[in-house]
Formats: sequence, structure tokens, C-alpha cells
Amino acid sequence: MDVLTLFVDQGALAGVRVGGEGIVIDAHMPQCENVSPEEIQQSLSSYFRGVDVRGFVLTGFDSDHAHDLGVDWVLTNLKPAWIMYPKYYKDTDCARAVFNAINKHERRREGTARPLIRHSVRLDKMESRFIPGLGANFSVELFSPHFEDMDTSNNCSIVAKIVGKDATGFSYLATGDTEIDRWETISRIFGDRLASDVMAASHHGSISGVYPQALLDISPNTVLISAGVDSQYDHPHGASLLAYQAVAEHVWATNAGGVGQNLLTRRRGTDFETVVFQHAKAAA
Repeated sequence: MDVLTLFVDQGALAGVRVGGEGIVIDAHMPQCENVSPEEIQQSLSSYFRGVDVRGFVLTGFDSDHAHDLGVDWVLTNLKPAWIMYPKYYKDTDCARAVFNAINKHERRREGTARPLIRHSVRLDKMESRFIPGLGANFSVELFSPHFEDMDTSNNCSIVAKIVGKDATGFSYLATGDTEIDRWETISRIFGDRLASDVMAASHHGSISGVYPQALLDISPNTVLISAGVDSQYDHPHGASLLAYQAVAEHVWATNAGGVGQNLLTRRRGTDFETVVFQHAKAAA
């Protein structure tokens, strides 16, 4: 099992491979001076070559997580068996474009051997936080969203733990843009159920995504931060870095040193290692 955190500037896009199966998490593919959609697509294609991409998780519908170009490209080229997103809708141009892309692919694949299955999730509307049949080699445990804190798009983010079942498997926590007040509720309800070996930093390393008790409950070995070069939001925040460094052995950011970099994380014995590399065309 491994996790790829792609540099997509001020947004999020990650991949997970385990036992020949894959999951894409988020889909930001910006056109900016620091990275191009073509570079991101080439890196994703290489990462998932020969892998059965089972799932596609959109942690939220803001454009830094659910870019319509990225959603359409993933559905067209990687053809995941299912797509998961929060049962929450805020009428924006981005959300409309994303749902148009999903609807298009659902229609195209209707009646085929691999129809696109939708999972619109909200914990208070679900019989179980575990959805059966998502993959043979991994499980997904959901912690959010829930009606109790659905006051902002950030707090409607999916928080989900992906656990690999093969010999190299570990637990990876996807967190979206979840903020402190939602984390407080999640921590109170689930406590050490949140425990994960590797976690994505919430809200690109913003201080608004750091809740100390939740970090103690998660107790990660490695924290992975997806943030843009010269971030206008000053991500990751210095106080966030200190908080992550207090609980984790390793903290990595896609914008470290002012250079965009991808992060490939995997188990190495009793520890975890992260290999840093650039998008193929960027490295040329």
C-alpha cells in the first residue's frame, strides 16, 4: 500500500494503491504558473498504470477539491467503479459543473459491465459507517459529515479512514477541509477510532483545521500537507506545523522550500518513508 499526495498548487488530489486496487481522493487540476493539468494527469496516469481504480472520493464541492476538469478527467481516463461525495449541496458554478460531469458519465456507463455507482454520504442518513463492496483489498470507515455540524461547506467535508488489507497495508485518514468545531464533535464521538498511521492535514495545513484532541486521537506517524507555492493563505500555518510535529514522527508538505513536489508515502518496517519527486515534465 502507498499514498500519493500530488502537488496541485492550492488544492488537493491524492491517490491510494493497495493490492492492485486504487482510490482517487479529490480532483483539483488548476491552470497556473506552478503546475499544469497535463502534468498532474501524467503523474496520475503513471501512478495508476495497471491498477484497478475502484473508487473516487470527493471530500467536498469547493473547486480546490472538486474541480470540474479534474472530475471529468478522472471519470474518463481512470473509470472508477464508484464515486463518493457528501450529501450536501451549495449551488455554485463549480458544484453544477461537477454534477454535470458525474451525470454525463453515469449516463454513458448505464447498462455497461461497469456502471458508475454513486455514494452520497451523511452519517445520520446511513445504517452503517462502513459501505460494503467498495473494494476487496481495503475498507473505508466514515466519520463525517453529519447534520450536527453542517454549517459550512468545509464542515461538510468527508472524513474517511482507508485501511489496506494486504501485507503492506496501513491506515490513511482523508480529512478534506474539516475545521475545528467539526473536529471537536468527531473527536468527542469517535475518540481513538480515529487512530491512523498516515493522515492528510485538514484544510491544507490551515490553523482552522487543527484541533489538538483530534490529533491526539489520530496519533499519526506521518502528516501530509497539500498546499500551494507562495500560498495566499499562508498554508501551512506555522502553528499548525508545530501541532503536527508534536504528535507525528514525520510532517511533509507539497510546497516545502517554495517548490512544488509530490509525496509518495509507504510503510518501511515499523516506520513510514516519504519519497519526494516532481511532476515528470516539471523535472525535465
